[in-house]
Amino acid sequence: MSELISELEAGLHTPVGPVDATHGILLYLEEVTVSFDGFKAIDNLSLYIGDGELRCIIGPNGAGKTTMMDIITGKTKPDAGRVFFGQTIDLLKLDEPAIARVGIGRKFQRPTVIEPLTVLENLELAMSGAKRLYGLMATRLTGEEHDRIGAVLEKVGLTEHSGRLAGILAHGQKQWLEIGMLLMQEPRLLLVDEPVAGMTPAEMERTAELLKSLAGSHSVVVVEHDMGFVRSIADQVTVLHQGRVLAEGRLEELQVDPMVIEVYLGAGDAYH
Repeated sequence: MSELISELEAGLHTPVGPVDATHGILLYLEEVTVSFDGFKAIDNLSLYIGDGELRCIIGPNGAGKTTMMDIITGKTKPDAGRVFFGQTIDLLKLDEPAIARVGIGRKFQRPTVIEPLTVLENLELAMSGAKRLYGLMATRLTGEEHDRIGAVLEKVGLTEHSGRLAGILAHGQKQWLEIGMLLMQEPRLLLVDEPVAGMTPAEMERTAELLKSLAGSHSVVVVEHDMGFVRSIADQVTVLHQGRVLAEGRLEELQVDPMVIEVYLGAGDAYH
C-alpha cells in the first residue's frame, strides 16, 4: 500500500508549466535509443501522439512497448533522443513525480487500488493525496470535490458501487476504478497497459466504451495484445518491433502488411 500511496502523492495535479499542443501533437519521441547491457531495447524510435488521440501500440514480446512507457514516465532515461510533452516540456529533464504533475498518468496491467478502502475513498485519496489518508473518514468533501468525484464515478460506471470496498469488486471494476483514480489527477495523457487482460467479454466491451469516451479530452495510448479489442477502439495503430516503429496505420491496413504479418501476425492467432 505504501508504494501506491507514494505514487498518488507524486501525481497530485500541480503542473510545472502549461502544455503547449498548438501544433496538434501532445507527445514527441524523436530518435530515442536506450540499451541494457549492450542490448538495444529502444533503437532510434520516433513516435508522435496527437492531442486528444487514442492510439494503440502493438508488437511481439520484447518489441520495446514497456520500455517506451518507462521512458515517457521517467522511470528509464534514454541514451539518446528527445522526449517532449507538448512544444516546451522536456520530459528528459524531469523526474517521475514531476512528469506525473505535468499531466501524464500511467495505468499498469495489474490494478493497484487500495482494497481496504471504498471506491469513493480511493477516488478521494487519488484527488487529495496521501496526506489525507489517515484523516479520510473524518474529512468532508467540498461541493466542488463531490461533483468531481461524482462525474468520475459516472464516467467509469461505478456510481452504484461507491460505498463498496475496492477489494470485493470484480476484476473489471477494479480496472475501471484505477482509471478513475488517474482521472481524479486530471492527466492530459493516459498510458494504459493491457487493460482487458483477464476480463470477461462484457467487461471488455465496457472498457472499450470507456477508453473511447476519454479520447478528445485526453490523449490515450493503449498497449494491448488482444486484437479484437484493438479493432474495437483504435483508428490509428503503431506496430513496434525490435525497439523501432515497424508500421503505422489503420488496423485493416496493417493486417495485410507483409512485414507486420511476418514479425507479428504470423506468430499466432492473436488477430482472429
